[in-house]
Parts: sequence; C-alpha cells; structure tokens
Amino acid sequence: MALNIADLFEHAADAVPERLAIACGDAEVTYRELEARSNQLAHRLAGAGVGAGDHVGAYGRNSIELVEAFLACYKLRAIPVNVNYRYVEAELRYLFTEAELTGLVYDRRFSDKVAALLPDFPGLGAVLAIDDGSGADMPAEATDFAAALAAESAERDFVERSGDDIYLLYTGGTTGYPKGVLWRHEDVWRTLGGGIDFATGEVLPDEWEQIRRGTAGPAGMVRLAFAPLIHGSAQWSTLPALFAGDTVVLLPQFDAHED
Repeated sequence: MALNIADLFEHAADAVPERLAIACGDAEVTYRELEARSNQLAHRLAGAGVGAGDHVGAYGRNSIELVEAFLACYKLRAIPVNVNYRYVEAELRYLFTEAELTGLVYDRRFSDKVAALLPDFPGLGAVLAIDDGSGADMPAEATDFAAALAAESAERDFVERSGDDIYLLYTGGTTGYPKGVLWRHEDVWRTLGGGIDFATGEVLPDEWEQIRRGTAGPAGMVRLAFAPLIHGSAQWSTLPALFAGDTVVLLPQFDAHED
C-alpha cells in the first residue's frame, strides 16, 4: 500500500464506516459519510478540470466541508492550498497568484473578497461556497458547496495514487510573503503524521500494522484540533486521527470578537 494521505484515510473509512469521524460545532459526520462526500467533491472538482498536480484553495474557518476539500484533492492527486482567512485582499491576491489556483473552496462570508479577485483569475474553474450561515451574496461564478456535491457520484473510482504525491503547506507570512513548503506524502506522514520512530528512523510497527490492515481500536480515540485548519498543526492533528479511525473534534472558530 502506498503511504498516500488519501489511501490511508480510505483504509480507515472501509474499516470503521459507522464510527464518528468529525464533530465541529453542531455538525458531525461518520467515516462512511465523510468518504462519500469527499468522493462527490472530488468528482465535482475533476469535472471542472482539476487533476493531478493542480492547486485548489481551501479558504475558510474550521468545518467538516473544509476537511472534505482537503481529502477530495488528495483523492485526485491534486494539491490543497491552505489560505489564511485573516488575509486582506492584497495578501489573498498574492497567494492566489503564487499558488496558481485552479479551484477554490471558501466560506460564504468571504464572498466579497472572492468577488473582488475573480475577474483577475479566470483559471479558477471551480469556485464552491460553503454555507456558513452568513447569508452573504455569492459571486455569479460561485456554486453552493452542498448543491455541487448533491449532483455528483459518491463512488471511489479515482486513479491510483503514490507516496510521491505532493503535500503543500503555505507558511503564515508573518515574517514576509507566504511560502509554499513541499513534502512527499510518504515523507510528511513519517515526520508529522506519527509514522516514524525518531530514535531509530524505522516505521512504527504498531502504527503501520494498524494502517496496513485498516483497523483501529474497538472504541477509537477522541482527538482535539485546537488550531484553525489553515495551519499545519491542525491539519496534522486531524489527518493522523482520520488514518487511525479516531474521532476528530474541531473548534469552529477562534476569533473572540466574532459571533
């Protein structure tokens, strides 16, 4: 089995389909549902021309939909790009240009910023707005996230993936412009995903055996992701938990001055 992020998730989804995968605020999803919805989103992105090596922006606060966007990209061998939701228009314009985005999944509350950028980025073939309760008007080019998924197949019928596929994390830009850091899927799993014994450099037998078999403990663990998914720390609290069939609890927002 390739040590690929999508493959590792799918093994857990097959092993424990009815287990709770993610809880975020009042929303929750099982592994079966998360797998199906991620497949639907992958089909939607593929239909808009997103393929292996293409970059898709993930621009929002923590939500189940944002995790689905990451997983859908990995299923296609595409590359999700973490977009800091605190960026102003100039910073967003820089990142959209630097990352050469071909798709975008974003929170509807940011529609005004997205609408201002879209005329300058005609290459964005898929622009999907997550309903976040804000009621903000979407630009004409955007499609409602849930409606887009409802029209697509939930089948897992994607091309074979590789441990050489690329994981990309953009730095925050606090000391200059954001920079994209590239890892092979296998390498990032070994170093950030808990797959290596740093004392010996060997793959952890218990962890590897659990992933190889697609099994998890009888009850599963609950793991908290204490940061926004725009940061690597939250992504690598969430992904290893999903590989192991555990339940991830995401905090939906982190800004005290917001509702």
